[in-house]
Amino acid sequence: MTAVAAQERGLLGATAIRAAVTGIGVVAPGGVTTESWWESVLRGHNAVAPLTRFDASGLPARLAGEVAGFDDERHIPSRLLPQTDRVTRLALAAAAQALDDAALDPARMPDYAVGVITANAAGGFEFGQRELQALWSRGSRHVGAYQSFAWFYAANSGQISIRHGLRGPSGVVVSEQAGGLDAVAQARRQIRKGVTAVVTGGADSTLCPWGWTAHLAAGGMSTGTDPDRAYLPFDEDARGHVVGEGGALFVLEDEDTARARGATLHGVVAGCAATFDPAGRADGGRLLAAARLALADARLTPDQVDVVFADAAGDRAGDRAEARALAALFGPRGVPVTAPKARTGRLLSGGSAVDLAAALLSLRDQVIPPTTAVASRPAADCPVDLVTGRPRPARLRTALVLARGRGGFHSATVVTAAR
Repeated sequence: MTAVAAQERGLLGATAIRAAVTGIGVVAPGGVTTESWWESVLRGHNAVAPLTRFDASGLPARLAGEVAGFDDERHIPSRLLPQTDRVTRLALAAAAQALDDAALDPARMPDYAVGVITANAAGGFEFGQRELQALWSRGSRHVGAYQSFAWFYAANSGQISIRHGLRGPSGVVVSEQAGGLDAVAQARRQIRKGVTAVVTGGADSTLCPWGWTAHLAAGGMSTGTDPDRAYLPFDEDARGHVVGEGGALFVLEDEDTARARGATLHGVVAGCAATFDPAGRADGGRLLAAARLALADARLTPDQVDVVFADAAGDRAGDRAEARALAALFGPRGVPVTAPKARTGRLLSGGSAVDLAAALLSLRDQVIPPTTAVASRPAADCPVDLVTGRPRPARLRTALVLARGRGGFHSATVVTAAR
């Protein structure tokens, strides 16, 4: 066999490997477990509320999607509390859920068999703010050694790896709201290379004065004071988004290996794609390209998509651009579209990961969660079949998840029900 033929055979073999999701862990506004969060999504619970993590009374934006009821000491070993930011604690809890859900014990597996690839857009903002306050108010001797890594984007991957003994391929992706999907795409690539399993997904938490200042400087935040009308994707009254915290992590495995060990398959990551627009144009073209590439990767056509989980910018220009891309791909109002994040806020890297979790659970339960904050019909210039009001029962086999990250990132992921 020639070298070229051998290479082609290897590529074809890698492509034939299907990455299945065997574990889901969600810690997000509305619930600190996957099922409690999903129940809150289906009943339309609004997790957007006035900020409580710090005093925002004098700021123009004062609403957020907080993860309420998360007891750090219950979820995190005491030895890790001094060395972790809130986002890492949320990520550790989600990872533990995902591994438990997958019934996967890394300690019983060969070395280097399980890896971890996460997405994080902001690092440990709250931890970093606390240490900077200590530096400027009390002096350098009062800055802890953990500041050297607790603020870093890769802290989540590192701490998950240490806690569960994951010595396989690891990494971190930084592409803002698109990051959760991009991390899953990277994990899928490792599965195709022969890695047994990868813990992957995204999480962020920036609900502190330093993080909030950054969000305000970046722009695009809703200044509404009514939690029910603050974040209105595809609505005529859309005036910006609400920031939230949290995320979702998954266990990805080779489908055949997962079936052989008797694992429950939540779905298959059938297609992934990412595009980039450095000019930041709002015409929807690069998002449309990402969606088409993901469908081509999955070897599916638009008419085979049963539901779209939208990026849902919550501003008029961004919503029009996404609606234009969806109409170009499916036809006006050609496929059901939903954005449950209207009740949780945009969670940065955690946002698209949570949308992916919602897509998988929709396939499981054969129901589309609603975009409950929005009126019964979207704006006239957003010709999408937006699911509003209450969950919509439907026959679902394929879901498309879209995400746009600040700075020009566009990502799309196709998930299908397991055979």
